[in-house]
Amino acid sequence: MKPFAYFRAESAEEAVDAFAGHERAQYLGGGTNLVDLMKLGVAAPDLLIDVSRLPLDGIEETPDGGLHIGATVRNSDLAAHPAVRTRYAALSQALLSGASGQLRNVATTGGNLLQRTRCTYFQDTSKPCNKRTPGTGCPARDGVHRDLAVLGHSEHCVATHPSDMAVALAALDATVHLSGPQGTRAVPVTGFHRLPGDRPDQDTVVRTGELITGVTLPPVLPGTQCGYRKARDRTSYAFALASVAAVLRVESGVVRDAALAFGGLAHVPWRGRAAEEVLRGAPATEETYARAADAELAAAEPLRDNGFKVPLARNLAISVLAELASRT
Repeated sequence: MKPFAYFRAESAEEAVDAFAGHERAQYLGGGTNLVDLMKLGVAAPDLLIDVSRLPLDGIEETPDGGLHIGATVRNSDLAAHPAVRTRYAALSQALLSGASGQLRNVATTGGNLLQRTRCTYFQDTSKPCNKRTPGTGCPARDGVHRDLAVLGHSEHCVATHPSDMAVALAALDATVHLSGPQGTRAVPVTGFHRLPGDRPDQDTVVRTGELITGVTLPPVLPGTQCGYRKARDRTSYAFALASVAAVLRVESGVVRDAALAFGGLAHVPWRGRAAEEVLRGAPATEETYARAADAELAAAEPLRDNGFKVPLARNLAISVLAELASRT
């Protein structure tokens, strides 16, 4: 057991102030990922700043018709919220497909965004890993990589981001709010996570000492449908082999607007910009959805054992888009 100090913050400002001066401080929300990493020896903070009781546990309507979600809102409460279930169904579905009921009762919105990869090499401190210890290598490339990335990976890392919630937030154009030593700022969730490049140890654009205080969802246009679908090895408590979150607005048989995000395929929730270009203004048909998925997945570079993810993601995208179009 590595000793660490503990501090319970009463406000976001107090939490940020407490972080200063500690080389390895970390914020503690639900602890469903961080505590596991501490047990494995992957994380060794010298100070845990408990932010779980900060007054950031509300879900509120915004003046423009969107929704603001506090960083400490529990995943189970968020999934069950009436506004989320009716207007942002993809988010509710994504949350309910993640982890277990017990974990969702503890896990927080902010913590979900910050959770780290479940790559076995990252979690095993007896193995080299560029994400855990930069410069040591990425044995997953030639080793066990069935569950790992086919999009956006680099020679330094092929890990995938594990969050279901973040995939839905990417498709919904959510914004993450941060508070830190330099003040507050807002970051689009599509720019919040980083591709590995030559610094896979940096998962996000969060600066030292910054605390997530909330997430904002934009208003939904009338007629918009959204949904989330996930493929995994078992139907409960398993991370995605591939997943798709989609937002679709169809009028008179034509796709007027669309947003697509993939999970389980990359180091980040992968926003399908190329697919969206194909979809907008095209007939709302399965042929269009297939062309859109193909346009996005053309960039895939599967490794030895994970090429199956490409047709799997393709079929998921076609299926969820067709289902959403049938509702309009």
